Amino acid sequence: MPIKVSRRFSKIPPYPFAEINRKKKQAIADGKDIISLGVGDPDQPTPKHIIEACQKALENPKFHHYPFDAGLSDYRKAVSQFYESRFKVALNPDTQVRACIGSKDGISHAHFALVDAGDTVLMPDPGYPVYSTSTIFTDGNPYALPLEEKNKFLPDLDSIPPAVLEKTSVLFLNSPSNPTAAVADEEHFVKAIRLAKKYGFVILHDAAYSEIYFEKPPISFLSVPGAAEVGVEYHSLSKTYNMTGWRLGWFCGNAEIVDVLGKTKENFDSGAFEAIQMAGVAALTSSQACVEDMRKLYKDRRDILCSGLKKLGWHFNVPEASFYVWIKNPKGYTSAQTIEKLIDEASIVGVPGSGLGANGEGYIRFALTVSTDRIKTALERLSKISW
Repeated sequence: MPIKVSRRFSKIPPYPFAEINRKKKQAIADGKDIISLGVGDPDQPTPKHIIEACQKALENPKFHHYPFDAGLSDYRKAVSQFYESRFKVALNPDTQVRACIGSKDGISHAHFALVDAGDTVLMPDPGYPVYSTSTIFTDGNPYALPLEEKNKFLPDLDSIPPAVLEKTSVLFLNSPSNPTAAVADEEHFVKAIRLAKKYGFVILHDAAYSEIYFEKPPISFLSVPGAAEVGVEYHSLSKTYNMTGWRLGWFCGNAEIVDVLGKTKENFDSGAFEAIQMAGVAALTSSQACVEDMRKLYKDRRDILCSGLKKLGWHFNVPEASFYVWIKNPKGYTSAQTIEKLIDEASIVGVPGSGLGANGEGYIRFALTVSTDRIKTALERLSKISW
């Protein structure tokens, strides 16, 4: 018999890529050579020294129990050292840093601590779907901040009506951006902090891609004066160290917010596996040559893909950071139609912008998570498509 689902669940929008996923599976079943530029999952292995640190920790019985707590002291100290070295930000590891099971875990649970029914949650659109779905699960009201080229694909904070700001409990920011690759500057964060103080809401900054950059290193939200008074920053080892499957991240910043978010998480999970936290310590405190190598790899891929796409007449901004390229659709096609045509005629998979928010329509997203040889093959196939 049909089950009764919750009112909240019924508000969750349908999976946006259902038809595209069907076409992809059919193409694979037909024996086609699919090149997937859609998945934001690094194709390179986790560096060996990180794996070895985890292997050593796995043999230690003290790491075989429930993790509980805010995370290992060694791990939180490593995060603090990373922030001091990378951003010149001083964090108290005991009160301002908390481990989480990947940044998605931390972000998705924040709403239960900070959002009441009817509260407004401001979020970039297009953006990470979790910002919106978790708002719905807590009976909050998602409020989209369009990411448009005229604003350098950053949310126009000046355009938010005061009546909306007065009902706001949380503002999500994301730099470098998934999917647009936009990078916020200090002025943008200053404006957000000023609004948060005036209207009394919390800022949650998603910085998962901060270490994937090609020229100028992105700044931390917490490096801006006043940030630690109103918000926290989420980070992850997933993209920086090719550790997506390991599920380890953190949130840090305002001690009171960190404490509230941590107490909320205690009701959902028992903490991050401590052997993996020890791998995180190795990642953060060892030589960062592997991260520099990763940046060079993505830059080579970016340059080849962007050069080829420009020659073929595609329109986009060359990304300064992240491993995404945000590309305008050919005229006369929706983003979903564009991706379907790429699958049908070139066996290439990307992400339609509309699947990442209504304001993503008109764009598609390619990820730099395949080899340069596969990128070159994709460009050759693209050259044969008639639009």
